[in-house]
Amino acid sequence: MARPKKYNIDPKQVEKMASYGMKNTEIADCLGCSKQLISDSYRTNIAKGRAELKMSLRKAQIDTALSGNATMLVWLGKQILE
Repeated sequence: MARPKKYNIDPKQVEKMASYGMKNTEIADCLGCSKQLISDSYRTNIAKGRAELKMSLRKAQIDTALSGNATMLVWLGKQILE
């Protein structure tokens, strides 16, 4: 049985890709490794990147609403204020 291939993957790069909304399969394809490697070895980086994406989207929504977009104000009001 052959020895497993060693990968030189920067965890910050995985985090950045996840923050762009890339799925694990897409990240693995770009980095030339398996989806399983990304899922198992970079779980925390993936989670942090996706949390950063959500934060950025929420900030953009709030900024849009506060700049006077009535539709966004109503939608956020329903989401946040119930």
